[in-house]
Amino acid sequence: MSEHTQNLKTLHTLLIDSRNGYDEAFKDANGTGLASLFRDMMVFHNHSAEALGAYLNSVGEAVDDRGSVMTTVNRTIMSIRSMFGALDESILPGLIDGEKRIAGYYDAALKTCPADAPELPVLHNQRESLQAKIAQMQAMKATAA
Repeated sequence: MSEHTQNLKTLHTLLIDSRNGYDEAFKDANGTGLASLFRDMMVFHNHSAEALGAYLNSVGEAVDDRGSVMTTVNRTIMSIRSMFGALDESILPGLIDGEKRIAGYYDAALKTCPADAPELPVLHNQRESLQAKIAQMQAMKATAA
């Protein structure tokens, strides 16, 4: 497996893990606090993972749509925080850090992506959209401060 393909598979898994964490947060928020952000990020990561998964499948790579052990960790963290009523703006720094980490994996995938690869525009668009989501979260954090 090429380094690029491995980078795409790793990114795909991270997107699934993140989607699953936001899904848990959305359920636990019960329509309050940051529920709309959780829903938006869940949908965003789901669409991104689906696009990468479709590409990987088209080149013969199997993908796992369940995520990794981090799915369990993400869900547990969100559940515990919700028990203490902390699914509010206080978690934005952690969410922002997590999204920046994902952006770094996009950078790695883009760095190893051939210039004529069909997935290149998708990766660029997804990374730009992620940067916009990060900026949105940073603005929310600034407003809450």
